Amino acid sequence: MAFSFFNKRDKSEPQPAQHSPAPSEESPAPPQEKRGFFDRMKQAVTRTRETFTESISSVIALTREVDESTLNDLEPLLLSADLGAPTTALVLESLRQRALRTGIQGGQELKQLLKAELKAILDGVAQPIPHPDTPPEVIMMVGVNGTGKTTTTGKLAHFFATGTHPRSVLLCAADTFRAAAIEQLEVWAARSNTPTIKTKQGGDPSAALYDAIAAAKARNAQILIVDTAGRLHTKSDLMKELDKMRRTAEKLIPGAPHQTLLVMDATTGQNGLTQARLFTEAAHVTGIVLTKLDGTAKGGIVLAIATELKLPVVYAGIGEKIEDLIPFDSTTFIDSLLD
Repeated sequence: MAFSFFNKRDKSEPQPAQHSPAPSEESPAPPQEKRGFFDRMKQAVTRTRETFTESISSVIALTREVDESTLNDLEPLLLSADLGAPTTALVLESLRQRALRTGIQGGQELKQLLKAELKAILDGVAQPIPHPDTPPEVIMMVGVNGTGKTTTTGKLAHFFATGTHPRSVLLCAADTFRAAAIEQLEVWAARSNTPTIKTKQGGDPSAALYDAIAAAKARNAQILIVDTAGRLHTKSDLMKELDKMRRTAEKLIPGAPHQTLLVMDATTGQNGLTQARLFTEAAHVTGIVLTKLDGTAKGGIVLAIATELKLPVVYAGIGEKIEDLIPFDSTTFIDSLLD
């Protein structure tokens, strides 16, 4: 039933607060680099935008003043992009309250308010990255097998080594459980010319980490990235091993690991959230790396992650090349999605 009591806009109504972009690893990028990130993100979310934005555009084109019928039409579109039921309900209720208070005049205003709501959700979980005063900065990569964890570890090494402010990187091959995991990391390390500390398959991951931290200190490496196992015999075994590694890092470097990044596959959508919860509860995850964002029409999973896991997406994988890992930026993502 349409709201017959939706109000017209009160010109004195304050506009929604503008949220600043989520903190990033790098200093503010030059305009051309920022534009480059936008173009790459826009290309990455092409499949999502084609289904999501085109459907929303049809609603916007028919909307003169937003009522309950408009919001009902919007609901399945948000769900189809994999925002998830909690995020969809949150967004629609906020728009509903706005419509009741002051009215929403036309589809274009609805689109701008939708963008503001989605951005506010992402910015609401953004948090500063605790870079240590003294290197090395230790970053642990966690996640189930098949999400692209080892590949992402190699790409992240390349990102730090070739970024605006290049930093020296050392890799630790601590996934000693999966066959060929060490060799796979070495292939990516060779592509980025990054040295790797490893042990034999089946060896103690914490011992490999111990050696890697010692090597990082001796070589004055600024960043140590640790590739961990994604599966052991049971879930409890995996979490115990990750906890042991955390304690090893903390013992050798107070405050380490400084970041624990959970690698998620965007193509798994809502199904990936169940696995992610296991890690976020037990592995002290600080942020998400979302891989294969270019391979899904359900890029709205980024919003579901923020709402349901209360974690920021820090990096996004947008292709198979070594340079196809970019810092995630809420403004760039939302503008790319609803351009």
